[in-house]
Order: sequence, then C-alpha cells, then structure tokens
Amino acid sequence: MLLAVAGAARANAQDGGAWIAASTNATSITGDIAIGKGRVSIDYLTYPLAPIRPLKPVEVSAVFDADVNGGISGMLYRLKIPAAQRFLKKNTLCGEEDTQWMATYVTGHTLEVAFFSGDDMPVFTFDAISKSTALCGTFAYTR
Repeated sequence: MLLAVAGAARANAQDGGAWIAASTNATSITGDIAIGKGRVSIDYLTYPLAPIRPLKPVEVSAVFDADVNGGISGMLYRLKIPAAQRFLKKNTLCGEEDTQWMATYVTGHTLEVAFFSGDDMPVFTFDAISKSTALCGTFAYTR
C-alpha cells in the first residue's frame, strides 16, 4: 500500500504545474492546462481532481504513442467536467457525456493527456482502447 501511495505521489509530481497547449486538439479545445494538488485548471476553469492510481508502462503505451520499454509511467485521475461545459471555440471534451477520467503521461518537457467519459474506470489495453467509446481524445502540452 505504501508503495502505491509513493508511486502515485511521484507520478503526480511529474505532471504537476502549468502546461502550454501544443497539439491541435489542445490549442483548439482546452487551451493551456494546470495540474495541482486536488485540482486541474482548463481554460481558466478549475475542477476537483483525485489521483486514482499510477499507470503501468503497458497501460500508458495502450493510450499514448509511447515505447513500453522506455521506463515510462503515467497517472489516472478521477474528475467531473459536465458535458455542457464549453471550452475554446465552444468545444466540449466528451461531446454529450460528462468527462470523468483523465490519464496523464510525461516525457521530457511534454505532457500527454487523455480524457474519458463513463462511470467505469477505463481499461488500459490496446484492444480495449481501440474499441473504446469512452476515450474522448488525447491532448499534448509542453513547458
């Protein structure tokens, strides 16, 4: 249990802080993002954020274009962003569904984020992700 908490704190520290939108999705939907203890800010709006668990390398590579052998790790968070919430250019994160999960992965000066809808925790396998209707989109940010 102590190792899981320590791993969650380490992963959380990697993705914490302010990030500048870098991908097309990020620049057209969310704008910049900031992750802090117990909160995430998207387009100047703040939402509660709860760390759930660290993601294993194989789970990270199922969602993001990441080398499973590269010593990677990520983090899964629980949050609630209402479907009605509009961001840049009146875009939403998950269409008509509430955004309920956020997965992150940091490599160098880049933060990769995936948002998911649905009450159930996402399953992080290649097969499950490729068939998922809960994956709302992936976004890239930089420092």
